Amino acid sequence: MLIKVNKAARRVWMGLMMAVWGLGAVPACVAADVAGHVAGRMDIVDGDTLRIGAQRLRLFGVDAPERAQSCTTAEGHIWPCGAWVTAQVRQRYQGAYARCTELAQDRYGRSVVRCEVAGGDLGHWLVREGLAFAYRKYSQRYVAAETQAVAARRGVHGSDVQHPAAFRAARRQAAARQAAPKGDCAIKGNISAKGARIFHMPGQEHYARTVIRQAKGERWFCSVDEAQAAGWRKARR
Repeated sequence: MLIKVNKAARRVWMGLMMAVWGLGAVPACVAADVAGHVAGRMDIVDGDTLRIGAQRLRLFGVDAPERAQSCTTAEGHIWPCGAWVTAQVRQRYQGAYARCTELAQDRYGRSVVRCEVAGGDLGHWLVREGLAFAYRKYSQRYVAAETQAVAARRGVHGSDVQHPAAFRAARRQAAARQAAPKGDCAIKGNISAKGARIFHMPGQEHYARTVIRQAKGERWFCSVDEAQAAGWRKARR
């Protein structure tokens, strides 16, 4: 069901979309208005990222563990808390209807948004349930909710968990220290979480932070032709 906006805003939006899509109909899965809102059913990407229609959205003020991140229990058991967080958010919100307000854009071109689901703040729920941290670098909005989650040892706070920003920084440092096995074979063949085989050239946006994990089938290439022949495609940025 489309979000209800005032008639003037609806006419403006419909006119714009008909012009862009050659008088085609606006998809029923997503609606927007001239005030920077987007609404529709969510496709959960990870703990703090989602899609509505074709738009990839990053939740404002929260930072969830990365999917590759692990936590350690008091007994010393290491478990995949990043993947667990993604699974928990999907179980609760996959396909749910959300209305999101765009606040900014991040360096990856994603809209940074605050989203409401059934009248509740999605970011607040994530932090309150111990599935994400308050991202203090950008906002103090969810600090109190995080304090309560830590005190109650909810979610990932029941284990020893590294802050996601620190985890990403450590991965970037490891990638920067990782040298190619041969001087001329500096192309990094990465396999994404969804199994996509993507290679990164020196100088591309994500080259420095990409770590080659040969145990997962990732590898180095000496030329673009070699990478493409092996089934990898070039990263877009």
